[in-house]
Amino acid sequence: MGVQERRARERTARKETILDAARTLLLERGFTGTTTKQIADHCELSEATVFFYFKSKDEIFTSLLFEGIEFWRRGLEKIAKLDLTPEETLSRLWKFYGQVYKEHPEYYQLSAFLARPRATTDISDDVRARIIEQSGDNFQRLADILENALGKGEGRITADLLWASFLGLTLVRESRINLGSPRHPTDKDMSCIIKLITHGLLSDTNNGERI
Repeated sequence: MGVQERRARERTARKETILDAARTLLLERGFTGTTTKQIADHCELSEATVFFYFKSKDEIFTSLLFEGIEFWRRGLEKIAKLDLTPEETLSRLWKFYGQVYKEHPEYYQLSAFLARPRATTDISDDVRARIIEQSGDNFQRLADILENALGKGEGRITADLLWASFLGLTLVRESRINLGSPRHPTDKDMSCIIKLITHGLLSDTNNGERI
């Protein structure tokens, strides 16, 4: 291995170390409660070293956001290639949401953070445009999957329903945990919820119109 290649690997490894520290602190302290000093201390680096790799805390968390967008892209593309019934499609998507929540809960934290007032104030116009474009592409992937499964031009509406339902439920669960209340909705509750959603989406009213 040459010197340049070794240095490139070292830089990549250092950036990953910083991102892993930010990921951990995000879950422990939230976005506003996390500082670059804490991130540096967590990975046993100086704050100056952190700023050598990232210009600001916003850039660190934006990097995690793009990482999450890419993770979603790969998962949705795999689901799009499967030959599933409408019921199986909804179940598979819901399970994928659960997989992401268990493996990378920070991605949901970042999604929730974007809904806060002035959340993107310190993000450059270029980066904001990239977030809009790439997250929009993922939403369209989800909408296309649901449109192919359900038809009737409801892909985008159903995509909003499914995503908002799961994201909202995770926020409810985390809020209750933070208050010391019982942890729910439980995994069993989540299974019941997707069954209710599926029943509603695939049922007809007396007039023959989709609910």
